[in-house]
Amino acid sequence: MRTRSLLALAGTVAALSLTAVTPASAAGAVLTTANGDVAVGDVLNASLASGTAATLYSSATGTSGVSCATSGFSATVTDNPTAPGTATESLTAHTFSNCTANVVGVLGVTSITVNNLSYTTSVASDGTVTVTPPSGSTIQTTVVLRTLLGSINCVYQAPSLTGVASNADNSITFTSQQFTKSSGSSLCFANGYFTAKYAPVTDAGAAVTVN
Repeated sequence: MRTRSLLALAGTVAALSLTAVTPASAAGAVLTTANGDVAVGDVLNASLASGTAATLYSSATGTSGVSCATSGFSATVTDNPTAPGTATESLTAHTFSNCTANVVGVLGVTSITVNNLSYTTSVASDGTVTVTPPSGSTIQTTVVLRTLLGSINCVYQAPSLTGVASNADNSITFTSQQFTKSSGSSLCFANGYFTAKYAPVTDAGAAVTVN
């Protein structure tokens, strides 16, 4: 009886040891889907989360500025190391449409164009997302507005953007990211604060998880 008890104890210890080792040996990449690790070269896509808008407001807490009902991005994965770590992507497209403005003197929004693409996007295991421009460049967005005096171009720039990735809904959220006006008329507000939530981020239709 004592021999069987010792053998049973040894078996339990061995099983627990294997269980403890398995997660480390089976660790996946930073970016994964239900189909496995996201491969370098895969293109990730996302549109605005349902019921949300992308906004560029004149202050971090205000509601005056530009709001877009449609926005989306595409990014090609350039590195996806084993977690924990930081995956990198090349942001090749970022679009905005169906935009309106509630700025005095502005009749509407003709277009919003993201300039100087592509940008480098890093996604860390802790969910931190950082968007940076090429060396010597800047993140830049040109907003074309219709006014009583005709069309005006408002150019806004930022050194980088920081967002948060969440596995709860496979989203990336940017909150009040500050842009500074680099050119434009007095009808262009001096600062633009960008807020948007993109969800779900997908790879070939499968939701992307950050590990």
